Parts: sequence; C-alpha cells; structure tokens
Amino acid sequence: MTNSAFAPRPQLWILRHGETEWSKSGQYTGLTDLPLTVEGEQQAVEARKVLDGVDFDLVLTSPLRRARRTAELAGFPDARHEPLAVEWNYGDYEGISSDLIRKDNPDYLIWTHGVPNGETLDEVAARADKIIGRVLESGMDNVLIVAHGHFSRILTARWLELPPTEGRHFVLGTAKVCTLGWDKKTPAIVRWGL
Repeated sequence: MTNSAFAPRPQLWILRHGETEWSKSGQYTGLTDLPLTVEGEQQAVEARKVLDGVDFDLVLTSPLRRARRTAELAGFPDARHEPLAVEWNYGDYEGISSDLIRKDNPDYLIWTHGVPNGETLDEVAARADKIIGRVLESGMDNVLIVAHGHFSRILTARWLELPPTEGRHFVLGTAKVCTLGWDKKTPAIVRWGL
C-alpha cells in the first residue's frame, strides 16, 4: 500500500490548439470542426520546442481536427482522443463573436450569461472534473492534453479547486503551453502561456 504522503503528484500540461480562422476573428468555435490556418500550423510546430524533452506518460487530445492537428505537429501523432476535452458547445452563439452579442446585450459575458441552446458552464466543468479525476488517480507524472481555449481555462480553474467562472482570469493564446501542478500539496499553476 502506498503512503499518500509520498504518492506522486501528477502535472497536467495543457496545449491549446493553433489558430483557426474563427479564433483569429474572435468567433466562438465550439464543435464546428475547423482546420488550422497556416499560421496555426506554424504555432503548433513552435509549441513542440516548449514541450521537447518532457517525458509524457499520456497524451490526450480533443477529437476535433484543430486539436488533433496541433498534437500531431507538436510531436504527438498518436495522442489518444478524449471526447470530454472538446470545446464548450456554444449553441446558438456558435460562429458569433462576443462583440456582436454585446451589441444587443452590452453586459454580456459568457462566464456569467452562458449560451442559449448550448452547454452550461457547469456541464463543461463536469467534463473537466472527470479528466482531472482520472489524471489525479492515474499515478502518472506528466499528462498532456491538447484542447481548446475556454475548455482549458475551465480545466485550470477546476484544477485549482475554483468555481468554473474563475476561468475568465486565465487568458490563453492559441498554441500556448501551460503546466498545472503543485505548490507542496496545493494545486497550482506552474507555467502559463509559454
């Protein structure tokens, strides 16, 4: 039996997918399966340099092609598809920018207002919690997940044991790398936006 005081504390690495036409223009891109732009492909290749030398026990990717292609270009062509890691289902706001939504509702924030006919923030957080639970129980040292902007921000908030709305504080550019880990026994952000 393993003494919990000496049990390994895994690190969860996050790589957001590279640029797409909609991420470039600021349109909500949930389940629409867009490819990377040429710039997005180059960003993914550059992300490989940040991840080089890290020995990952497991690499997961959202099954959406922008994430799969990012994983491939970053050096992980055999990443395991993780359906729970898809982006927030934006419902009626899919393909629309928050700027356009704020023309009708100046106070609109996705974090507090949500999306009509899509997933609730709590539903997205529940998916993130399942992934975190599996990582924490895995006994692995380093797990990489290639995913999406809002999902990764919610995943980070939940890793830190914060409400999912606090993901609004973790801005994450395309093809940026983050590491979630520990400060002693406290969940922490080790690296952000590399």
